[in-house]
Order: sequence, then C-alpha cells, then structure tokens
Amino acid sequence: MDSLFALAANPAAWVALATLIAMEVVLGIDNLIFISILTNKLPEGQRERARRIGIALALVMRLGLLATVAFIVGLTQPVFELFGHGFSWRDLILIAGGLFLVWKATKEIHHSVDADPGPDMFDSEKVTMTFGAAIFQILLLDMVFSVDSIITAVGMTDHIEIMVIAVVVAVAVMLLAANPLANFINANPTIVMLALGFLLMIGMTLIAEGMGAHVPKGYVYAAMAFSSLVEGLNMLTRRARRKREAKKSS
Repeated sequence: MDSLFALAANPAAWVALATLIAMEVVLGIDNLIFISILTNKLPEGQRERARRIGIALALVMRLGLLATVAFIVGLTQPVFELFGHGFSWRDLILIAGGLFLVWKATKEIHHSVDADPGPDMFDSEKVTMTFGAAIFQILLLDMVFSVDSIITAVGMTDHIEIMVIAVVVAVAVMLLAANPLANFINANPTIVMLALGFLLMIGMTLIAEGMGAHVPKGYVYAAMAFSSLVEGLNMLTRRARRKREAKKSS
C-alpha cells in the first residue's frame, strides 16, 4: 500500500503510466482488428459474445504474463543461433504469430476476391465448430500480442502496479471499441479489405521483428493512418456521388 501511495505522489510514475497506457492502446488496435474481422464471420447472434470472450482472454493472458515477469524477460534470451542471429523464444513466438496472420489474411482476401471460393471453415452449417475455431484463433493471437505487449512494458517501467493499470485500461478501451469497430467494418465492405491489408502488414512486421529486423512502430501506424484517411475520402466521394445520382433521378 505504501508503494502505491509513493507511486501516486511521483510525477515520473504518472508520465510512465500515461505513456504505457497510450502504447498498450495502440498495440491493442492490431488485436482488435483481427478480432473484429474474425467475429464478423460468425452468425450475428454470436458475434458480440465472441468479441467479449476474446478480449477477456486478452486481459487474463496479459495479467497472467505480468505475474511471471521474470519468465517473460527470460524469453528474450537467445536459445539458438542461425545465420549469425540469435533467436529467442520471443522471436519464435513473433514469427509464428506473423506467419499465422499472413496466412489468415491471405486466406480471407482469397475468399473475398474469388468468384467461387467453395466451402469455407466459416460455413453457417458448422456453427459450433465455427465459434470454437474463432475463439481458438483469437486465443493464439492474444498470446502473440500479449507477449510483445508485456515485454515492451517491462522495457518502459519497473513497477508492476503501473503495468497492471495500463493493461486494464487498454483492455477496457478495446472492450468499448470492439462492437463499434466490428459493426463499421461489417457495414463497409471496402474497409474489410483495408483491414485485411493491415493484418498482412502487421504479420510481416512481426516476422521481421522475430528475424531481428527492428521496424519502428511509428512507421507502421503512420501507414495505417494514411491508408485509413484515403479510404475515408473514398467513402465520402462515394456518398457524394450517390447523393448526386439520387437528385438527378428525382
């Protein structure tokens, strides 16, 4: 308790908390985009429940990892060397997660652009398996993003209390934003393709990070923001065109 009061009276702790919350929220965007796209494939009555379960799993996983900070820090130690680069367990987790994201995004893009995609794992006839598959895939990506998030947090502060507060706040923001983001993506088909492109980029970034090539997160999110701005302008253009056509027809 005394340590909490000491942290509350320390301006540096507040700065660290604000910085860490902002970082956790930004890192949570990746996870949220994946959850939104995946749950939108489910029957409508199951989507919100799947999102809440997915985000709850993210919170449980992050808090569980915080309880084993010493173990998480140990994941950054090289376990073997290949082509002059030492690979740690964190690197392997990031590479595996990146490959999964690339595979998933590529599969969904192919399903969207193929005129006759054939049977899909999200067929409505297999509702139970679909829901279970969605939760399983969300859990896999939660683990990847959680490990990356906690290791980054450990590098920013030594205080577990600050990390816990930042994680809880970030997950609460994800919970509030999940339904609006998923509904927006579902209502705008072109946004789906943009979001899948984001997942491809995030997957390649994770693979590059695992291979030892540091990719500044600022560049990635700047590209995402610029792409979103362009798509927003396209949406406004289409809306204006529809209004002009409606006036002409009337």
